[in-house]
Amino acid sequence: MTQSRSKQTRTFAMLIVTAAMITTTSGCSMFKKETAPQATTKNIPVRAIWVTRYDYKTADDVRRIIDNCARGGFNTVLFQVRGNGTVSYPSKLEPWAEQFDYESPGYDPLALAIEEAHKRGMMLQAWVNVMPAWKGPNEPGIRNQLYFKHPEWFWYDRNGVRQPLNHSVGGKSRGWYVSLNPCLPEVREYIVAVFHDLVARYNVDGLHMDYIRFPNEPVVAGEKIPDYPRDPRTVELFRRATKQDPDQNPAAWKNWRTNQVNQLVADVHKMLKDTRPNALLTAAVGSVPTRGLTHFQDGLRWMDDGIIDHVYLMNYTDSVPKFAQRFSPWIMSKSDAKVVPGLGIREQLETKHGAEIAVAQIDVAYNSVQNFAVFAYASLFDSSNEKFTRQTNPEHEKRMIRQEHILPKIQSLAQKR
Repeated sequence: MTQSRSKQTRTFAMLIVTAAMITTTSGCSMFKKETAPQATTKNIPVRAIWVTRYDYKTADDVRRIIDNCARGGFNTVLFQVRGNGTVSYPSKLEPWAEQFDYESPGYDPLALAIEEAHKRGMMLQAWVNVMPAWKGPNEPGIRNQLYFKHPEWFWYDRNGVRQPLNHSVGGKSRGWYVSLNPCLPEVREYIVAVFHDLVARYNVDGLHMDYIRFPNEPVVAGEKIPDYPRDPRTVELFRRATKQDPDQNPAAWKNWRTNQVNQLVADVHKMLKDTRPNALLTAAVGSVPTRGLTHFQDGLRWMDDGIIDHVYLMNYTDSVPKFAQRFSPWIMSKSDAKVVPGLGIREQLETKHGAEIAVAQIDVAYNSVQNFAVFAYASLFDSSNEKFTRQTNPEHEKRMIRQEHILPKIQSLAQKR
């Protein structure tokens, strides 16, 4: 950051006051076609949107998505191409995604998205889930997936039981991600190889890492998650490094696991700068650092160590003051890394009220750091996504209301460039 720490403190205090008092005015026009943004650089404010792997199936879907994002005033698309050890581009390392029935859809979604984005002067970052290697409740439908190819790379508890695909407590059941073990050097090497293949072959403007942490949160209410990973090889690696057992020094055990994730980020950063020096390495991180550390994620350390270019704060809250308050530890960093506050469109709120909160949070983010990211595309635009939002007429009407209130704000900021 170029601001002095005292100036940052004053700026942050003003933001808290502004957030507490802010009122929003609704946009008066529906979705408008705007001139596409000019080519962006590292110094241009970020107006980003997350596009999930569930939002597209056909080539026309991809073209429509990029066009909607450009006309909506966004200049950065976070386009998801890896969800859980399957991908949305041709790869010799991992199979096609289950969204495409594990087969080529007859086009290259990533190549097309890049082409369409660059035609409109937009940046496109390839969004990749890092740790998840499959998602339950069922096993993969093909045998050449990581779940079958490398079972030794997954999480095991102290009794040698593999992390389950399905979680059940008190009659409630839910399938969830099963994850790779980043404490194993061969796993880190594999992940870096997958990302190297991607950035070496595609002219992406950035690699956006999600789930760059341990997904060790309870899946079903009341569930107690084992202390992963406790396989013999991981425990032995810890013993070699510390001369202790995990139970002897829980704090060292936690720090060691955090450092394995840190090492993975450093390895990806080096690979990216060696392979595509002008591309950005960005990461979605928890907006409260202490919570991130419970998942062995230390985003502030990545900033301080200079191994991340942008941090995208997953700052999902209904409270505008709380949204602003969570910036504090990030903007106080002396790092040159850019802070991009991410806001979630709160679908559980009354639609117009939720849109007004989103506009207020965009104002706070822009006034603080000039950057923001919106989660997610399917909350603003119709798509093939039935995973996060229903594609019904009532839901379509809600999206139109959100467009009417939110997009004019983003379009107005695009005109300030």
